[in-house]
Amino acid sequence: MTQTKEQFNLSDIALNFRIEADTASITPYGPGHINDTYYVKNSNNGESDYLLQRINHTIFRDVPALMSNIYLVTTHLRSKLKEIPDADPDKEVLSLVKTNDSLYYYLDGQGNYWRMYKYITNTKSIDIVETEEQAFEGGKAFGRFQTLLSDLDINLLHYTIPDFHHIGLRLTSLNAALQADPLDRKKTISAEVEFIQKRTESMCAILKLGNEKKLPLRITHNDTKFNNILLDENDRAQCVIDLDTVMPGYVAYDFGDAIRTIINAAAEDEKELDKVKLNMPLFEAFTEGYLKESASFLTENEIKSLPLGVLLFPYMQGVRFLTDYLNGDTYYKVHFPDHNLQRTRAQFQLLSKLEEQYSKIENFIWETSGIYLNNSVSGAV
Repeated sequence: MTQTKEQFNLSDIALNFRIEADTASITPYGPGHINDTYYVKNSNNGESDYLLQRINHTIFRDVPALMSNIYLVTTHLRSKLKEIPDADPDKEVLSLVKTNDSLYYYLDGQGNYWRMYKYITNTKSIDIVETEEQAFEGGKAFGRFQTLLSDLDINLLHYTIPDFHHIGLRLTSLNAALQADPLDRKKTISAEVEFIQKRTESMCAILKLGNEKKLPLRITHNDTKFNNILLDENDRAQCVIDLDTVMPGYVAYDFGDAIRTIINAAAEDEKELDKVKLNMPLFEAFTEGYLKESASFLTENEIKSLPLGVLLFPYMQGVRFLTDYLNGDTYYKVHFPDHNLQRTRAQFQLLSKLEEQYSKIENFIWETSGIYLNNSVSGAV
């Protein structure tokens, strides 16, 4: 449960970190739904400000492992960026602040875990992508993120949320909810259940390819909604943030979830399904940015899996919404009784629209990857 600022002595907590600051104020920051974030304003002009976060350890149950991941990833990104002309690691990578005990997290007397980052100035995050330029920059950011981490040993990283994108287990959870049906809601969702069952085999394609070792595990972000990218004043991608779910995964997961969140012209819970339309220019711009940065390290099978990821994520999100609807709306916050069912229907409408355009999506990804692969080869000659 989120606690208010007044329930913590934030000034005392901040003193447990090695900060170069005389604290002027500590105020709540951002709309985060998982962790509690506070902006630590430095009274010394010209010195760094900071972000102090209380980590939600009910979701992330092994905080030391989580922070080990973030340390490994940020350290590796920083070392790679130092080799790139004109890169600025201090602006392009999150900077953790050590505690007085030389750790990267602080455990308070109430059992709460805290961490601190240096605040990156002159940046913004956006929830809704409005321009093709923003979409392109977002694609570049996540593509570069994966590329720079492609030579970091995945065996060093922990699974912060095991099986987070495992569609087989999501379907198992749905079937359990259908069997239990605690609120007698199953009778209202026969169309949705049929929709899911018709696609079960095809939606397990990425999982099957991975199990057959036809797709390599990579270090992936696993929460690629657009507001996890900081943009500068000119809408240029600056830094990928929210690294709590960075762990081994398949690149199609990052790509598919990002497309799901930018391609839909309507809201995620749109009631009027005819408003659910595809913004193909944003899809194309994001894909170009992503492949510009990542095509050189992706395998052929990984590139072929990207359109499968585009279909998988609205399907999986719909499955998760429907499971929660059956279970009595215990996971997602709802604003009216059938909210999760409305969300499910909107996601399945999005999937239907994507299926109609699948050949176009698949061809664009393949052709664009070829362009950037050829450019990469030409540049190397």
